[in-house]
Amino acid sequence: MRLTTILSAGFAAAILLSPAAADDALVERIAEAAHSLEDEADLDPLLDRIGDERYVLLGEASHGTAEFYEWRAAISRRLIEEKGVNFIAVEGDWALSYRLNRYVKDLPGAADSARAVLEEFDRWPRWMWANEQIVELAEWMRSYNEGRNLEDRVGFYGIDVYNTERSLEKLRDYAADQGGALAEAAEALYECFGPHADSPQGYAMAVAQRGVSCANAAEAMVEVLRDQREALEDENRQAYFSAKQNAYVVKNGEWHYRAMLAGPADSWNARAQHFFDTAERLMAYHGPDSRGIVWAHNTHIGDARATDMAAAGQHNIGQLVREAHGEDQAVLVGFSTYRGSVLAGPAWEAPMQEMQTPEGRSGSYEDLFHRTGKSAFLLVFDDELRADPALQQPRPHRAVGVVYNPAQDQLRNYVNTVLPERYDALIFIEETQALDALHEPGG
Repeated sequence: MRLTTILSAGFAAAILLSPAAADDALVERIAEAAHSLEDEADLDPLLDRIGDERYVLLGEASHGTAEFYEWRAAISRRLIEEKGVNFIAVEGDWALSYRLNRYVKDLPGAADSARAVLEEFDRWPRWMWANEQIVELAEWMRSYNEGRNLEDRVGFYGIDVYNTERSLEKLRDYAADQGGALAEAAEALYECFGPHADSPQGYAMAVAQRGVSCANAAEAMVEVLRDQREALEDENRQAYFSAKQNAYVVKNGEWHYRAMLAGPADSWNARAQHFFDTAERLMAYHGPDSRGIVWAHNTHIGDARATDMAAAGQHNIGQLVREAHGEDQAVLVGFSTYRGSVLAGPAWEAPMQEMQTPEGRSGSYEDLFHRTGKSAFLLVFDDELRADPALQQPRPHRAVGVVYNPAQDQLRNYVNTVLPERYDALIFIEETQALDALHEPGG
């Protein structure tokens, strides 16, 4: 029986490292099960595991590592070509990502190149999407879509709740063109939320200190769009869908910012719910037989119930997809590295830096993977691996965010994890390199 709930008490034992002999045996077990990775053909075991499942969630252990993006792109290309996947949804802004969607689908008003679109990504952390790896993937998608019917073109979308300011502007422009009740609702929303759209802290303070709330105005905007759905879809289905999603970004952004008053778990969960709901809307938009890929951090796509996130009251899209659709409709793929370089900032909105990721903590999964002696491998968690008692014990697994301090890596950047319950498969790269950003470090 699959593990579906990890008791928080189990994580208290994670600080007690397994005896050396047991670790040696586990290293050998992992080495035997690992599939070496050199090129896209080596992904066959993962494609076999994915089969006909509709949701494929691809993680990353950091937001600034080239190999994670490159292997996710390789997996995505094969899924698009061989499995008929309809879209890639990333941990990025809806409004900015939709400009790239216009380009890869060659929609009216599309830019001249993927690079031109991505160079306009101006919200921190820019490097997450304004990088050479995404340029290459987007150009491939544009080429793949060429000559295909509009409904058959593969899309690129953002599922994050951030950049409510840009979504509010896009929504206001769309509503102004339509006029009537839609324009009135948009103006009321803009008047209330506009001054705070780019400042989560400012909005939370306004709610706490002055009782300001734009929740009703945001909900009213969504309701007007729902009421006018038939006419607006008949006029331009894609424009309507994007406008409605911008309305959800504003509505759920307001919820996310207001939830900061209740604590980090509430705010995190509001964002996670938006991820999930957006993926669900994309699936519905592309039809009943659609299939989608999600790119996000390991902390979002790996089932939170198999980590100490659960004890903190946090869930994520990996958990929500499994709960909603069952484990036979979703494949969750984690990523890991032992050492290398990474792009990150020393503080929120600080200039990007190329930093060195230290060797994995002793006793961590990264340490075990390193000890296999393999430079890169794919691990698919079949029933036999999942039944291994050593893999059912929580163990530290590294997670690096957009804010990172390598000097504190050993203390702060690990999530206690039951690995084969958190993921269905994992890709490990011994030594990784920083992303190729489109702008210079420190800029």
